[in-house]
Amino acid sequence: MGDDALRVQYKSRRFDEGDRLYDGDLIGAESVEFDITNTRRSRVKSDDPNEFADNCFINGSNEDAEGDLGSTRDFSNMSSSASYRSMGNNQEVESEDTFTIEQAIEQLGYGKFQLKISCIAGLAWTADAIEMMVLSILSPALQCAWGLETYKQSLITSIVFVGMMVGSTLWGSLSDKYGRKFVLVVSAAFCMYFGILSALAVTWIWLLLFRCVVGFGVSGGSQAVTLYTEILPVKARAKSIVAIEIFWVLGSAFSTILAFIVMPTMGWRWLLAFSAIPLIIFIAACFWLPESMRFNLSRGHVNAAMKTLQECADTNKKPMPLGRLIAPPKQQRRGQISDLFTKEMRRTTFLLWIIWFSNTFCYYGIVLLTTELLDIQNNDVCNAIAEGHLPDVECALDCQSLTSKNYLELLWTTAAEVPGLVIVFFSIDIIGRKWSSASMFILFTIFIGLVAVCKGRIFMIIMLFAARCFISGSFQVVFVYTPEIYPTSCRAIGLGACSSMARFGAIITPFIAQVLLKKSIYATLAIYAVVAAAASIASLLLPVETKGKQLQESPTAVS
Repeated sequence: MGDDALRVQYKSRRFDEGDRLYDGDLIGAESVEFDITNTRRSRVKSDDPNEFADNCFINGSNEDAEGDLGSTRDFSNMSSSASYRSMGNNQEVESEDTFTIEQAIEQLGYGKFQLKISCIAGLAWTADAIEMMVLSILSPALQCAWGLETYKQSLITSIVFVGMMVGSTLWGSLSDKYGRKFVLVVSAAFCMYFGILSALAVTWIWLLLFRCVVGFGVSGGSQAVTLYTEILPVKARAKSIVAIEIFWVLGSAFSTILAFIVMPTMGWRWLLAFSAIPLIIFIAACFWLPESMRFNLSRGHVNAAMKTLQECADTNKKPMPLGRLIAPPKQQRRGQISDLFTKEMRRTTFLLWIIWFSNTFCYYGIVLLTTELLDIQNNDVCNAIAEGHLPDVECALDCQSLTSKNYLELLWTTAAEVPGLVIVFFSIDIIGRKWSSASMFILFTIFIGLVAVCKGRIFMIIMLFAARCFISGSFQVVFVYTPEIYPTSCRAIGLGACSSMARFGAIITPFIAQVLLKKSIYATLAIYAVVAAAASIASLLLPVETKGKQLQESPTAVS
């Protein structure tokens, strides 16, 4: 090989033409001249003889390097195993390459390892979606079976969100203290066990109690997003998080199809029992779920983090970064809600609470609203809207169960989430998180308002379809933004606290979509439109756009 094509390899690492040697005090050297001999003697030429050594040695054996005698080239990224000794001032300095967790994740990229985690995290979303979608089907069924009054019907839905509101912050704190995987497994077990007990409830009170604990368990499922976010490279992060939301759509569709099959012949109890099956599958799949390497680093477990990184490298068939993993200062304070209200974070936290509240209030509102409007068995839905209210069923004998046509219509509106997901998938890395969220809320406001301008049953279904499309899209955006903006030390509790505030909106929404709707359709639609409009403004007021930014490890690093 000629002088202009020198190639040096050191301990399986190859330095090619055009590379610059970068290692401690050697920065700025004009060139490194390699004299390939048994001692690997090298001379460093520099403009500043006081700053750089006159002579350096690259330690290695004959087998570790190859090249041409007397060749002179520039090199960079010196091997972590390489060292040099300064002979000019009789000092010996050892240098070792290091890398951060962010650099490691970026180098390992997106591959089969992340795909595996996305499937397991997606199972959690599927199971949670089934438990949530069943609410819109269970409520009218119990009205017929037990002759429930309207407020009791609404409480069956609201009590689930009470459990979620209590559980979200608690699971978030536990996730920051004891691990994301631990919380996912325990919360899923809660949800599964009490979901099955719900099927055995003999009174309305017992059903309320069991469904409340189911909600408590479901709230831990959002930590799957926390774990998944922490293993993704920057460029793939937003699209990957949005993509796993397809599992939520699949769960909602599965719940509707399951109800269509089970409800007419076996009843609501078997529907609740079968709805717990995906949770059992998820708990079993957690055997293959690794703990977040960022979480392990935050508590000083460097070896555990390295083990997960090595698994990622092996699975993705990518080389591990050479050198030593730098651990950030061990976070003694993890999972503290006070960290959400530091000078750097308080404005973001309050704005996110408004956005999360509005998202859940509007999302579950449109789900319940769709069920109520489709429950009108004839084509006089526009007449009811024109009159401004729906008939209030007081007698259980007057109740109307969902028909096959209703289930099909529910399935179509559930499918509305797919276009919303696709829109966000392509827009979130182009216009950013803030504008994606704001635009979704604005479009929801427009289409929910158009429901009042009813031109027939098909027109109403299309408007409901579009409204659900865009409100589900805004949900995707906030699930991307929230774990991105909070640092590792309080990421889980940040997501959990936002989810708790969201459940407050979900607790209120049944009384709007099921109770107020029967009194005033126009007032119901106006409330949802105003709340969504306020959320669009809050989205634009967020102080930081996280598109293309690295995840932070401590609250003070967020800017």
